[in-house]
Amino acid sequence: MSLAVVYSRALVGIEAIEVRVEVHLSGGLPSMSIVGLPEAAVKESKDRVRAALLNAQFDFPARRITISLAPADLPKDGGRFDLPIALGILVASGQLSAPDLPNYEFIGELALGGQLHAVRGALPTAVASTESQRSLMLPESNASEATLAEGSTVYAANHLLDVCAHLGTQTRLPLAHSVAEPVIAKVSDIADVKGQHQAKRALEVAAAGGHNLLMCGPPGTGKSMLASRLPGLMPPMTSTECREVATIASVSSNGFNAGWWGLRPFRSPHHTASGVALVGGGSSPRPGEISLAHNGVLFLDELPEYNRQVLDVLREPMESGHITISRAARQAEYPARFQLVAAMNPC
Repeated sequence: MSLAVVYSRALVGIEAIEVRVEVHLSGGLPSMSIVGLPEAAVKESKDRVRAALLNAQFDFPARRITISLAPADLPKDGGRFDLPIALGILVASGQLSAPDLPNYEFIGELALGGQLHAVRGALPTAVASTESQRSLMLPESNASEATLAEGSTVYAANHLLDVCAHLGTQTRLPLAHSVAEPVIAKVSDIADVKGQHQAKRALEVAAAGGHNLLMCGPPGTGKSMLASRLPGLMPPMTSTECREVATIASVSSNGFNAGWWGLRPFRSPHHTASGVALVGGGSSPRPGEISLAHNGVLFLDELPEYNRQVLDVLREPMESGHITISRAARQAEYPARFQLVAAMNPC
């Protein structure tokens, strides 16, 4: 068989779009080309995949290898396609027999030795693969995040050889199980604040009614300390809200930590932050501080120091509850429901 099709996912905002990794081997001078709008990190996967296959004691086919990432008009980025590309080459060259391949989706970045490294967006990928009624195979370091998706079937592996053994039915990998508990971890408690009775009462009213809050007082009076206690006063998040917060964190630059499950976010950008830092954006749209504060608190300290244009970008997400980012051929929509807390020194 000189043609293999492996399913994977590309991130567009907080959505994981299905990508078919089609690998074809043909005659001609040995070469390897990737088509389908791959960005630099995807183009570099040919070198990582080659080294990983050789170090895993597989043969790298000395043939013309064409890899198509479909749909072709969807830009692809990151190292998440390393694993499906490697599996496609093995199946197309006849080195791996995987009759159940269409029932799986794969994401994962390959090290040169064949180890699997974590990638962004494991949670939305697990949600999308569950909706498609497929199992998801990913790096073990992403397992705790992916298992937060209800009804998901997730297999975690440390090495390319583990994946091949599972597909070849020699050694089945165990199902990954969620280790995250929807219990709020230790947060800053307002009970630790001594005095400030009027300010604490204002925080309680804001938390109970979901109101925004403006605090004004001289430096050192505890405005930032009080604001950091507001998430602890807010009611526990529902399971749906927990997944929303985890999904946004999953596609962000910092990724998601399972220990954050159930914690309302508290975001406090510096007053020199730009509009892009608040809104989000980039060649591959990433959420900004507004969306990262979803279902939590966005704290703007030294409010008068913020640029006027930066403050203007808050108006639309506060009214509509979501924010849309468009960049060339990409468009991403992020939820943005948060309580705004601002602090300023009196004139």
